[in-house]
Amino acid sequence: MVDVRTEISIERPIDVVAHYAADPDHAPLWYDNINSVGWVTEKPLQIGSKMAFIAYFLGRKLEYVYEVTEYVPGKKLVMRTANGPFPMETTYTWYTEKEGVTKMTLRNKGVPAGFSKIVTPFMSFRMKKANKKDLLKIKQILENERP
Repeated sequence: MVDVRTEISIERPIDVVAHYAADPDHAPLWYDNINSVGWVTEKPLQIGSKMAFIAYFLGRKLEYVYEVTEYVPGKKLVMRTANGPFPMETTYTWYTEKEGVTKMTLRNKGVPAGFSKIVTPFMSFRMKKANKKDLLKIKQILENERP
């Protein structure tokens, strides 16, 4: 099983961080491995929403659909793969660390199948490294570019 949890403090209010991070249209801007996101269901984001992602990880193109299974605006977003090569659940949580500073947590967990099962330890390491890089990127966007 892969279970990778990464967090970062972002010097922006929780409503700004959560709103930006929970918008799937922003994912290609701060996720290094995500190339595109297409809405399968109608906007806005809500429980049951589905989005098709195209990403590259470990040199492989991945196409998958995420379905929102839990959404509490400003607090938590949980998405699970509805289809794709690697069953995965991604969870974002946000809380106010202190006034004007938000702690954002990104957690990916799943159970690799087939060949992926063999490389699970390596995959966990690479995912943690990628997640740290992605969280640093969203921090930079939100703190410096002020969307």
